[in-house]
Amino acid sequence: MEPIKVQSEGGLNVTLTIRLLMHGKEVGSIIGKKGETVKKMREDSGARINISEGNCPERIVTITGPTDAIFKAFAMIAYKFEEDIINSMSNSPATSKPPVTLRLVVPASQCGSLIGKGGSKIKEMRESTGAQVQVAGDMLPNSTERAVTISGAPEAIIQCVKQICVVMLESPPKGATIPYRPKPASTPVIFSGGQAYTIQGQYAIPHPDQLSKLHQLAMQQTPFTPLGQTTPAFPAGLDASNQASTHELTIPNDLIGCIIGRQGTKINEIRQMSGAQIKIANAMEGSAERQITITGTPANISLAQYLINARFRDVAAMWNDPTSMTTS
Repeated sequence: MEPIKVQSEGGLNVTLTIRLLMHGKEVGSIIGKKGETVKKMREDSGARINISEGNCPERIVTITGPTDAIFKAFAMIAYKFEEDIINSMSNSPATSKPPVTLRLVVPASQCGSLIGKGGSKIKEMRESTGAQVQVAGDMLPNSTERAVTISGAPEAIIQCVKQICVVMLESPPKGATIPYRPKPASTPVIFSGGQAYTIQGQYAIPHPDQLSKLHQLAMQQTPFTPLGQTTPAFPAGLDASNQASTHELTIPNDLIGCIIGRQGTKINEIRQMSGAQIKIANAMEGSAERQITITGTPANISLAQYLINARFRDVAAMWNDPTSMTTS
């Protein structure tokens, strides 16, 4: 988000937005009973504090306002977390107090400036504030943002956040930022006899047809990679010559998206990895299915079929365990 410059009595001030990633328990601490804690934080700091909705294991806490208001809000959050740690230690045999930890969500294009050449900037932050700072190497799922973890005493965290804000204002994000949105918690899914079931209490309840379709497609008899191999095993007697041929697949309309991927990323990956030409027919009016035509050598076609079926298995696995993978 582009910072907006505003004039205040103290000279040039800046309004900016900082995003935090928190677990449900941390969010509960910030909200407080009947929302009293977050209301007090908003009033005392002057910052806007918004918490993302949804039944998610993680939530995004967005803090917006002039820099001085943001620092006050961060101080209140850090001291609240320290209070929670002290309270939890009263019933624990632990003697050493763990540090307060906050996770910022920062556009990946700004992380280079936070780290500095050869890690010089992040080293300087650690030494001058006494806080531990770690920038995640990978982007958060389906986003162009990374997590920046800050640990230490509340005073050290506040100083560190001030320095991070300065760097972010000096080096605005480049290009469009795709924000990280935590995924909702999902009910576990099991497959049996070609049917998908969700577990509710002690009972298995039949799941909507889409998962069953995914599972059935994933279990089609095409060559899958045996454990320990990195390339698919082709059926015995397969003609692996260079003579081109064509193979057609029929896929339900409602599942074609997981083969194409966002902006065609997945189908392009399958084309590149298999070496086959893959064409997806346009949706026909009144038809619930789409035709996929695969052209290439028998080895190309077999590999393309394998990758398409592997894609169905991955998506089925994601529905079964949403923490096991990410899709785009």
